[in-house]
Amino acid sequence: MRAGLRRGLATGLAGVLGVIAGVVGTTVVHDDTRRAEVGLPAGELVLMSGEDETDGGQHQVLIDQWNQLHPGNPARIVSLDSNATAARLDMVGAVQSHERVDVLNLDIAAIAEFAHHGWIRPLDESRLDTSGFLEKPLASGRYDNRLWALPFNTDAGLLFRRSDLVEPARSWAELESQVERFFADQGRAPGVEAGYAGQLDEYEGLTVNVLEAVQDVADRPMVQDGRVAVTADDLARAVDRLRPAGPDGVPVVLPDAIDFDEGGTTRAFLTGRVLTMRNWPIAYRELDNAVPRPEFEVDPLPGGSVLGGQSLAVTAHSENPVAAQALIEFLTDSRSQQLLFQRGGFAPSRTVVYHDAEVRGLYPYAEALLEAVNSAQPRPVTHCYWGFSRELAAMASRALTDGTPLPDDAVDRLDAALRC
Repeated sequence: MRAGLRRGLATGLAGVLGVIAGVVGTTVVHDDTRRAEVGLPAGELVLMSGEDETDGGQHQVLIDQWNQLHPGNPARIVSLDSNATAARLDMVGAVQSHERVDVLNLDIAAIAEFAHHGWIRPLDESRLDTSGFLEKPLASGRYDNRLWALPFNTDAGLLFRRSDLVEPARSWAELESQVERFFADQGRAPGVEAGYAGQLDEYEGLTVNVLEAVQDVADRPMVQDGRVAVTADDLARAVDRLRPAGPDGVPVVLPDAIDFDEGGTTRAFLTGRVLTMRNWPIAYRELDNAVPRPEFEVDPLPGGSVLGGQSLAVTAHSENPVAAQALIEFLTDSRSQQLLFQRGGFAPSRTVVYHDAEVRGLYPYAEALLEAVNSAQPRPVTHCYWGFSRELAAMASRALTDGTPLPDDAVDRLDAALRC
């Protein structure tokens, strides 16, 4: 990390933690009174979450702070696989077997499924002040006109760009033009193999990349009102955009990207193989800490992003739902959100964090990130989402790997998957 940024980060964190420490020092003595005032029955709370990918385990830092403030309701984390699909399956098993779990850290695409099956309970909105949340991350916690979860962190795809080699691109066509000019002027510059890499391996990452491409090509979300709202031609053009370039063509998309997840994409960018990459905000931390640090900047994704993130929900079988909701409120308040962003690189779901002068000084991409989140489109809201995602990723992966067209009935199959 650059020395100036490191010093600034240390100063900023000292201020944030100083405020938290002051609260802790003042409140712990009176915890029993406070718990009686807000009606928190005593008892341990269990939070189930995918692996914490923040620097220094910031999820546990926040839990430790909660435990200092609420010794009558100590919380502990049950950590799962970092892969969202694997973590979701473990959570499904836990709620179906009534395992001792009070709070789930759900991928936002899973909220509708868990609510539909009665695995989580609606939050008590009479006890909540939601005015400080960003609109779209908060809305992602609603299903069937009820609020089931609060956003722990939000997410939006960003375009990471070698600022010493290419200019900002506000559209895919502009990005392609820049890549063409780069290779026309310099040929295959040492180490640079292509213009762009995304997450094109067969998993949820590919689903998101295709949804974003379709959204741009069709100028509307792929799914609206529970139905596929684009044509077969829209879908085919979106997948064609992600195809690895042929040997005689301009190498816009890196061929190896068909095997990439987020980590593979970041490594390709770090090693100078591509001029740009599509990735989540958390990749900024790794790039900024790299030695040598590449010259890069961050822009909103051309064509817009699909909304990502994780949200906290109370399990239907929790024996202490009032305390569980209080834990969720603590983990999603402004101080917790700022800590997760500054230390962990996770996009905050609270508006105030983005407008903090110190945050903007430390993280110049905060403005681009806020723009990306505010313009992001939700993934299809349906309890059948994961079947739809598997179908879309599987057919897109076959087309990208084999170079074949999408099946003639692709739209019909996706439409059927949405209704499981």
